[in-house]
Amino acid sequence: INFMTKQADDLFRAVAELQPRGGGGAGGMTMQDKVKRILDDILDKLPEQFSMMEIEERIDERTPYTSVFLQEVDRMSQLIYEMRRSLVELDKGLKGDLSMTDAMETLMDSLYDDKVPERWDILAWPSLRPLASWLVDFFARHRQIVEWTGDLATPKSTWISGLFNPQAFLTAVMQVTARKNEWPLDNLEIVVEVTKKMLPEEIDAPTRDGAFVHGLFAEGARWDINANSLDDALMKQLYPSMPVMLVKSAMQSSGKESKDIYKCPVYKTQSRGPTYVFTAGLRTKAPPTKWVLAGLSLVMDVVE
Repeated sequence: INFMTKQADDLFRAVAELQPRGGGGAGGMTMQDKVKRILDDILDKLPEQFSMMEIEERIDERTPYTSVFLQEVDRMSQLIYEMRRSLVELDKGLKGDLSMTDAMETLMDSLYDDKVPERWDILAWPSLRPLASWLVDFFARHRQIVEWTGDLATPKSTWISGLFNPQAFLTAVMQVTARKNEWPLDNLEIVVEVTKKMLPEEIDAPTRDGAFVHGLFAEGARWDINANSLDDALMKQLYPSMPVMLVKSAMQSSGKESKDIYKCPVYKTQSRGPTYVFTAGLRTKAPPTKWVLAGLSLVMDVVE
């Protein structure tokens, strides 16, 4: 199903790119008119950059988690700056106040084709989303950062899929554990416990050992809450949501393979490959080889 869906998406995208981009005859919108409407809509909703100095002045103690969120604030501010700068520049070009450059033409084509502009994509996170969906994701990620900057406290459950750098958050989990127990950081690994709570709102308070995270999807199987283990995916459920997970750190195992644990790779997008984040050990009643053959993985961002 995934293969046929991708083939159809590629076909329709190719057809759309072949459409003429000239004047909109019979009362239709021209390319410039459509781009101007999209541009104005984004600028109206685009939030202001964060004040790093003001946020840092409010921090009493700089923990590993605090450092991660400060990095997220900085990267979000850089992205917002570039989005506003490029859109304002293109707006001036469309009005005739500036000469159109190659960069402005490229941005206009991206907005028209519902693609994430290349410069934005470089500053952002790996994503397969079209522009409209990407913007929805952008505003959701921004809200998480705004909530953190409100009280500067570690969230009860962190939307790990909404971080620019989820690996840094997992490293922070290990750093906190290493300091607490005076363990060498190099000897630690991430371990995962899947809870019975599907929604982050069900978490009452942050855990003292590790961190609760949410926002992951399974591809190739599902999580059975009642059995507390992996199970076969249900029909027509391509990417079932995973429950809230507790990620914590422990001393590395001796290397022996456990028969009831599947070492599940976690990726940022469905393209897998270079978007690998970490390996989550998930309980299974079936042999782990079953899930290897099924190509089971967890994905942080799903485009259906």
